[in-house]
Amino acid sequence: MKLTLLQLAAGFGIGGSLLAVAVPAFVRNLQASKLSEPVENLSRIVGRAVVYGDTHAEPDVFPPSVEQTPASVPRGAPVADPPGTWDHLSWRALDFRIDEPHSFSYEFKSAHDPTTGKATFVVTAHGDLDGDGSLSTFTAYGEKARGTAARALPGLYIDRELE
Repeated sequence: MKLTLLQLAAGFGIGGSLLAVAVPAFVRNLQASKLSEPVENLSRIVGRAVVYGDTHAEPDVFPPSVEQTPASVPRGAPVADPPGTWDHLSWRALDFRIDEPHSFSYEFKSAHDPTTGKATFVVTAHGDLDGDGSLSTFTAYGEKARGTAARALPGLYIDRELE
């Protein structure tokens, strides 16, 4: 079967149009899938910190601070952690661990001001999605004032989402 020049041009035009629509949609979905990890995990940590805060009294309203876990931010590709990475007391208290390869490191910082009775926490996710040394940072906050319920503060703060 021979194709005419007009049929070939129409075929290339249709194929080019499909690619023009499909490729940007694929790239957007790929980027969104990489960003779902920190959003979902921060939400889990914050929710568990609020529950913890409602069941514990001063001064240990929230679990103690824990440094970035894993200590090195994964660069450009998801990593699987060695056994024991998530065994810190705070991660256990928050019932948080990651058992599959992931692209972000997580940090939990808590503080208590005895003069005001206010306790706060900050949860941060750091990732280097393209491996260039520049980090994406996602941060969420929570607090508990004396005599009130623990709560997550509104908003998720994002710095260099796609770095």
